[in-house]
Amino acid sequence: MDSQKLLSIGEISQRTGVATSALRFYESRGLIRSQRTAGNQRRFQRAVIRRVAVIKAAQRAGIPLNEIGRAMSTLPGDRAPARDDWERFSSLWKQDLEGRINQLNKIKNDLTNCIGCGCLSIENCALVNPNDELAEALVSTSRLENMAGGDR
Repeated sequence: MDSQKLLSIGEISQRTGVATSALRFYESRGLIRSQRTAGNQRRFQRAVIRRVAVIKAAQRAGIPLNEIGRAMSTLPGDRAPARDDWERFSSLWKQDLEGRINQLNKIKNDLTNCIGCGCLSIENCALVNPNDELAEALVSTSRLENMAGGDR
């Protein structure tokens, strides 16, 4: 590799707007790779700039780093993600986002119903007691108490 084409961590930071500490963290998670100089300084290929751009875009969309890492692991470490890579990544992430949006909309609707009701009923409240989970817990506890009391 021609060392003239390699960039320092500071140069990558300047070009991407990502702090050097975050770049070191990304490297520790295997999202980006560096080479070391004789003086043990990190040097990055230019492809890392595009990889960091993909990481930032995915993070802005709320994609967890482990999911980003899983997607990035499908690429050779020295290659920048191409358009078809991004399309593949984003279609996977879109499914996850749609699921989370649906879950948040359900919570929002439950909250709206709760505010409208105003009772915060422990037995029926979709927020405090979804699917009447407390009743099931109480029934289980009661059964255990009855079994313990019956052995006396």
